[in-house]
Amino acid sequence: MRRSRSLSTLLQFWRSSLEAESEYQLNLLLECLAVAGNLAGSVFVLSLLFSGQSNLGGWSWNEALIVLGLYTLLDGFTSCLLQPNLSKIVNHVQEGTLDFVLLKPVDSQFWLSLRCFSPWGCPALVAGCVLVVLGLQRSAVVIQAESLLLGGALLLSGAAILYSLWFSLAALSIWFVKVWNATEVLRYTLVAGRYPVSAYPPALRLVFVFVLPVAFMTTVPSQALLGEGSWPWAMGSLLMAACSLMASRWFWRFALRHYTSASS
Repeated sequence: MRRSRSLSTLLQFWRSSLEAESEYQLNLLLECLAVAGNLAGSVFVLSLLFSGQSNLGGWSWNEALIVLGLYTLLDGFTSCLLQPNLSKIVNHVQEGTLDFVLLKPVDSQFWLSLRCFSPWGCPALVAGCVLVVLGLQRSAVVIQAESLLLGGALLLSGAAILYSLWFSLAALSIWFVKVWNATEVLRYTLVAGRYPVSAYPPALRLVFVFVLPVAFMTTVPSQALLGEGSWPWAMGSLLMAACSLMASRWFWRFALRHYTSASS
């Protein structure tokens, strides 16, 4: 009963968001142009990295396209849900409107995370799917259902990790004012996920595995799609996603205990 009520609430949220966003249809064209420009730039940089060599950190051109495609998918997820929702937490705290959110008969983290849905990230989702399919078709691998399921599960884990990082940073606005700058820094740092982690120097690889888990967002799911995934890495990714979600939940409750109401 509770799950069906949450799903109904979510659908109402997104329907109202789509109705509001549909008034600005020119944004779709602008977003398509922006995605095309970003993809062209990423592919160009990738071609420069491949110049004079047949592989990049042990990855072929087509395999690297899969990594880029998964990054583009996560970037579309960010534009659809993370940015339009989590960027507003800072404003809610500064303007005192977080009080109204906390008084609503719905979980505050659920409301703050999923209240808005921006369709302007959909072109990036489509472009990411195209790159992944193109890379898989042109790679010399036999596509198996097990690999697709594991890769999809690990991609969802990467999205969960990305959400947890964004939400935890946004929750810091209860103590600090200019947290939005930190979320922007996080987004541009995660650009490193456009390319295989093995292409970076050893020191950066450690950072992208244990500090900013970029490897679990794009490289590990790509290996699974190619049938090269290892169960230790897969279990590590799933475990990190679960721990990240629980940590973001705990941190939000901890932050609310230190929140001073605008009316108090």
